[in-house]
Amino acid sequence: MQARGTLEVAWLATVDYAAALELQEAMVAARFKELIGDTLLLLEHPHVFTMGRGADDRYLFREIPGVPVFRVSRGGQVTYHGPGQLVGYPILKLEGSERDVHAYLRALELAMIDALAKFGIRGERRAGLTGVWVGERKIGSIGVGIRRWVTLHGFALNVCPELGYFDAMVPCGVAGCEMTSMEHEGAGASVPATRAAVIESFAALFGYRRVADADARRLWTLVGSRAAGREAQP
Repeated sequence: MQARGTLEVAWLATVDYAAALELQEAMVAARFKELIGDTLLLLEHPHVFTMGRGADDRYLFREIPGVPVFRVSRGGQVTYHGPGQLVGYPILKLEGSERDVHAYLRALELAMIDALAKFGIRGERRAGLTGVWVGERKIGSIGVGIRRWVTLHGFALNVCPELGYFDAMVPCGVAGCEMTSMEHEGAGASVPATRAAVIESFAALFGYRRVADADARRLWTLVGSRAAGREAQP
């Protein structure tokens, strides 16, 4: 990746999926207009299943009462988000040679692999598949959207989620896929510690010279008080 200026990072704590989606939409529009700079949103979601554009409904074979299902504009099949999983939504403007979807996906994988290494976990890629694996088990998922070369959606790294929720689906459409977490792999990592590692790895691999805290309140004003009112409290 080419050298970049400042990456702003916003920790949003726990946010309802619909509100986070609305925030991303507003931020993409603002990034088009240069009203904001490149920003990495980090958060957790309440329990939710999401399906990418064109995802096969058969891959979610058991719905769970009280857990919503969203079909969204990202790539990929079905996935799960929930407490104990660190979710990252980069809102970045890709320019010049960076306008390469394959290279962007590989960079997201590397950022997670590098962060996992800080906790003694050897994350790897698997040929022909997207995401990050520990042996045969998947620990990090990716599903992105790109509009006029501004990114949205992103990645999810399993820190200490309830892995049983993945039993209701075929994760990412990969038959026989077993999910794992940093906790399951013996790292004993917390979401705050993992968040710090991800920020450091992401900024380095994407070539940012500086990292700054984003003003989360200002970001929520992009979607107005209605969406902000749906934000869960830390």
